[in-house]
Amino acid sequence: MVSKKSTTSKAMGATASAGGGNRVRAGRPKAAKTANRLPGVPFDLPRVNAEQLRRAAALRDMLAESYPDAHCELNHSNAHELLIATICSAQTTDVGVNKCTPALFAAYPTPADYAKATPEEIEPYIRTIGLFRSKAKSICQTTKELTEKFGGQVPRTMDELLTLRGVARKTANVVLGNAFGINVGFVVDTHVHRLSQRLGLVPVGTPVAQCEKLLMACFAAYQDEWCMLSHRLIFHGRRGCPARGMPTGCCSQHQICRGLGDRCELRVTAKSKGGGKAGPKSAGKAQS
Repeated sequence: MVSKKSTTSKAMGATASAGGGNRVRAGRPKAAKTANRLPGVPFDLPRVNAEQLRRAAALRDMLAESYPDAHCELNHSNAHELLIATICSAQTTDVGVNKCTPALFAAYPTPADYAKATPEEIEPYIRTIGLFRSKAKSICQTTKELTEKFGGQVPRTMDELLTLRGVARKTANVVLGNAFGINVGFVVDTHVHRLSQRLGLVPVGTPVAQCEKLLMACFAAYQDEWCMLSHRLIFHGRRGCPARGMPTGCCSQHQICRGLGDRCELRVTAKSKGGGKAGPKSAGKAQS
């Protein structure tokens, strides 16, 4: 005959075993195991739960179907032109950058040509974009370092790229992914940051640096696709799910937003105001 005390002890032991020794909170998604360290990534990735992984896999498939031709929209013909264009793109649209870079690239064909110039000589070529004076200084300093430290070549490692003026992780990821096919990080621009929250991949309010790490964890199984995934997210952010919604109202008509956009602030606001309407001007019913 098993005593009541023995039965209770076994039950408590089973609970501890199931929870890894810690009490499991009811209603909280269980964390799914992902690779702590991926090839070329020098830090451990955060844990993500099964729901985040489910959303990431579904999003990957829908993005591929919706935007099969997604690509980098900064015009360039080589690695150093991409680096310079990306430096210019900070707080500026790609369209604006593409209007000024043809003349800039023609005037300065190589990093050594830029290195010989002064910021004041660069400024007229990029005057139409924001922060042009600071960007001209970054271009001159970066190309000087490329010439003096890297033999006029754009480096192929994250650590080396981050030593260049005007280069942070987003710019480095753009260059590594598009110029060299190296995926050691995830490009997080304003569109990717917005969509990752709207589509439930990261918590609302997640800072950009942590957002990148969470996206790397969510898409850990598809590391070789990180660059393309960022392009497709950016395409969706520009064409299917802009910051203020579509002209007809909430952008939930798109299959991605219908399937995964239940956490979008536009839909949540529309539901609270319109009793489940898809958007301020749309009569379609929102779907989860």
